[in-house]
Amino acid sequence: MTEPELTYEGRRLPRPHDEVVDQGLGFDIATLFDRRRALRLLGLGAAGAAVAACSPSTPPSTSTPTSTAPTTGATSGSAAPAALSEIPEETAGPYPGDGSNGPDVLEQSGVVRSDIRSSFGASSGTAQGVPMTLELVIANLAQGGSPYAGVAVYVWQCDREGRYSMYSQGAQNENYLRGVQIADASGRVRFTSIFPACYPGRWPHIHFEVYPDQASITDADKAIATSQVALPQNVCDTVYAQPGYEQSVSNMRRLSLSTDVVFRDDSGALQLGTVAGDIASGYTVTLNVGVR
Repeated sequence: MTEPELTYEGRRLPRPHDEVVDQGLGFDIATLFDRRRALRLLGLGAAGAAVAACSPSTPPSTSTPTSTAPTTGATSGSAAPAALSEIPEETAGPYPGDGSNGPDVLEQSGVVRSDIRSSFGASSGTAQGVPMTLELVIANLAQGGSPYAGVAVYVWQCDREGRYSMYSQGAQNENYLRGVQIADASGRVRFTSIFPACYPGRWPHIHFEVYPDQASITDADKAIATSQVALPQNVCDTVYAQPGYEQSVSNMRRLSLSTDVVFRDDSGALQLGTVAGDIASGYTVTLNVGVR
């Protein structure tokens, strides 16, 4: 007799004689996203009109003009909009540097800083690239969308060559493009950085984790949100035409927000940053982040 095909949640097991937890990274990622979609569908059924009122009617275009002003709630001293949705929970990826996968920059003195372009401590390298300021405005959805003052926000990103400090060849001994800021009274954190590259297989993005307070950052399990900021295509195209970003041009041609492994659920509707600025003066990327 032909041995029956073994499946899990309707999908064939690539390793039928092993446990479900031993089916490999690709199978695990697919399971994660299938469950996220199911949860979102359940949420829509339960919440009905309330969710519809909180969600954009159409996904943002990937060709958002660079002159677009920051969205409501991103201005100094203001709270995030009451209708802000919860930021999607995403993978921290293989290069978090938070102790959950090898190196831990959050244990190092000096990680709380606003300018993350250079390494600190025993490292001395500096990431080169088009200047970029990242502004995240954190809102406490459990308190009606009020500013989430006092939370600690850890951000990390790749450099112009697509490398992650502490992990990638040629950057293992660096810790640049990583840092923590404490949200001010308006829930805002601001980082001075450079525009990240587009490396093979991923839409251009910036990682971040939100912790309840500064004392919590040394324990990755205490993060209350882990997500990513997506960068608009037209800005990426402009930046990647600059010297040093040559590899990003060809990588970008093979990608879209709708097929990216992280943003494909909704084409980054809740994670697409608003961008202002230009090559000469640098860009400011702003995102309102709802945390529950």
